[in-house]
Amino acid sequence: MDGRDLVRSVKAVGSGGAVQGLRTVRAAWRRRRTDATGLPRRGAERARVPGPVQSAEPGPGGGVVRFARTELRITVAVNGAVFWGWDGAEPEPSYALAGPCPEPDPRTVLEPDKDGGWRVVAERVTVVVSRHGAIEVRTPGGVTLRRDLPPRWWEPSDGGAPRWMQRSEVAADARFFGLGGRAAGPRLREGTYRLWNTDPGRPFGPGDDPLYITMPVQMVVADAATHLAFLDTSWDGTVTLREGQEGAGSGHDRPGTSEVRMDGGPLRCWVMVGTPARVLLVWASLTGAPAVPPAWALGHHHARWGFGSEQEVRRIVAGYQERELPLDAVHLDIDHYDGHRVFTVDRERFPKLPLLAEELRRHGIRLVSIVDPAVKAEPGSPVFDGGNAEDVFVRDASGRVVEGVVWPGESVYPDFTDARVRQWWGRFLEERRAQGFKGLWLDMNEPVSFTAFGENTLPRSARHALEGRGGDHREAHNVYALCMARAGHDGLRNLAPEERPFLFSRSGWVGMQRYGGTWSGDVATDWPGLRASLSLVLGLGLCGVPYSGPDVGGFDGSPSPELYLRWFQLASYLPLFRTHASIRAGRREPWEFGDDVLEHARVALGERRRLLPYFVTLAHLARRTGAPYVRPLWWGAPEDRALRDCEDAFLLGDGLLVAPVLEPGADRRTVLLPRGRWYDTATEEAYQGPGQVVVDVSLERIPVFARAGAVLPMRGEDGGLELEVWAPARGRSGGGLVVPDGGDGWDEPEVERYVTRWKGRRVVVKQDGAKGRTEPVYPVRVRGLGRG
Repeated sequence: MDGRDLVRSVKAVGSGGAVQGLRTVRAAWRRRRTDATGLPRRGAERARVPGPVQSAEPGPGGGVVRFARTELRITVAVNGAVFWGWDGAEPEPSYALAGPCPEPDPRTVLEPDKDGGWRVVAERVTVVVSRHGAIEVRTPGGVTLRRDLPPRWWEPSDGGAPRWMQRSEVAADARFFGLGGRAAGPRLREGTYRLWNTDPGRPFGPGDDPLYITMPVQMVVADAATHLAFLDTSWDGTVTLREGQEGAGSGHDRPGTSEVRMDGGPLRCWVMVGTPARVLLVWASLTGAPAVPPAWALGHHHARWGFGSEQEVRRIVAGYQERELPLDAVHLDIDHYDGHRVFTVDRERFPKLPLLAEELRRHGIRLVSIVDPAVKAEPGSPVFDGGNAEDVFVRDASGRVVEGVVWPGESVYPDFTDARVRQWWGRFLEERRAQGFKGLWLDMNEPVSFTAFGENTLPRSARHALEGRGGDHREAHNVYALCMARAGHDGLRNLAPEERPFLFSRSGWVGMQRYGGTWSGDVATDWPGLRASLSLVLGLGLCGVPYSGPDVGGFDGSPSPELYLRWFQLASYLPLFRTHASIRAGRREPWEFGDDVLEHARVALGERRRLLPYFVTLAHLARRTGAPYVRPLWWGAPEDRALRDCEDAFLLGDGLLVAPVLEPGADRRTVLLPRGRWYDTATEEAYQGPGQVVVDVSLERIPVFARAGAVLPMRGEDGGLELEVWAPARGRSGGGLVVPDGGDGWDEPEVERYVTRWKGRRVVVKQDGAKGRTEPVYPVRVRGLGRG
């Protein structure tokens, strides 16, 4: 017995509830014993490298290069994405890909290169393979964007999955982004990042890593071009980043480096090159178009762990209505369950839940239900008994059902990596629909099992279907939540095929945007937590997940009125706008923080309501292009190095720049502006970028700037759509895209294009369509006149 684990066991029993403490101790030892007997023993290992090149064979889109100890398959797709796989690895099967791989580019040529290497030449990229297995990705002009050194494998003597390491070099000026949800981002500093979805078990801040969503996805921004690299394996691993340095050592540049070490899985990679917009367009074509949330989900949500009863829900809703504050959704946490059991309702505290849902619906408010994956191991429960009858629960290597400890106590876990289990789970969502819920909030799906020590998840030796291939939790852990989200999405779609499903999930992996979005999880209630909230949204957007947002005010504790207000103001410009807090936390309703905060929050809510048509447009554009709603300032100018390092402001679509207040007591703040003319939306003062400006701030608002020439769809005073046009600079034109709200069904409205220009002393706006340029059908309001 490890002495430290014994101490942790005693502490666990002595803290909180004694029964739950004993359960977590038993769960920890049970997990340890299960892995001791179920995992293969890793004995002596043999290191291997590719060795010298032997031959090459052309194929569609590229070909196969054979080395002394392995082979490398390279394919360039018609969309310009590059795939390579070592040891015969193919692009499929993969949880990341949305469908069949794109067709190979027939114009691609495999030809000999100097020094005995080979190169694959395509229209948008050239891939050069050295005679010892280094891979360079170059622009058509010959600039090297990425150089992957020859990989190294460590093969166990028992024939199990080999560990591997891949070290890459990028330009000295490059900056790293991505890797999923990272609180310290969005720009990733030097250090080691783990690729293992993890519930930190406490409120987190910028120094905590890993968190709930990790992805082996890097977006690298450099002067020459932007590229995205995805190492397609779901196993545990680490990424160690080191930034480059220009002119380091005798005037030579020191490249930036990325060293990936994985515990197993195939060594296969996708790379796509171009502008940020093009990179994410190709990325979405591979991993799936982001789901478009129903329009109501782009409004304001209110949640709390601890509503406690129907009366409390009604009291909160009445508080919003009495103060004439917009509210679009209410979320019920685990306290509405009967004993925390999934797919149940506490009939004493929520006796008429369908009636409550209908009452709220008449006021335009939808109910959203939390759903956890764990099922209480309780004979007599329809979910538990039904799951046992259909053999849906995860088992260990000896065939026993794996048990963990979650909120309801001893629990078992559906194997969502099995299509049959996903269908079984989806049928239980009919119970949620019958209770009146219109959306799902997936939680605890890393998956979590409370333990007194060790990892808070399932044994690594637990067995999973993995779509019929079979494997263990080492491979399934990171995709467990992705598969649960698929089960929820498909189940909702089957039950209500005329409605777009709404769900968001705490954990996930590459491709989760196909099914919904996510939120921050349990972010700390302090100013660093506020900053981490923005980092997470920006970083996830660059990994292809555009719909996300934080717990406004932080998950635990009691924010000061100023901190709460600044969080509220920031979140009003983020895709998921939701207040939420722990049962142990202070209140989160705007009126709980004093009259001044209430009035300023009312302004933020009104602005969000006015912006809803713009958010609808951004949601539909994200589905078509992969572009996130919330973008870093360098999105349109990645060559601007100052913008690459800016982390305290963001673009909302192409038209707005939001500069939240992230520090206490601020009365002024510096804002970095990209190229072009920008208007302060409050004063209509015009500023010229690139450069920085200093603006006054007050508690009433955070600085928001509109791009000159922008055409923004807004909600007018009569509730209809109107166009807000910001005057272009003299001698220049502008424009914007509008996607009208097509309702919450599957209709995809046409994208409307508008152009604007000066005509004499007037700014004119025209719709650009198949019939030429015509007058807009919406009212037009021009702002910034006299300052162009």
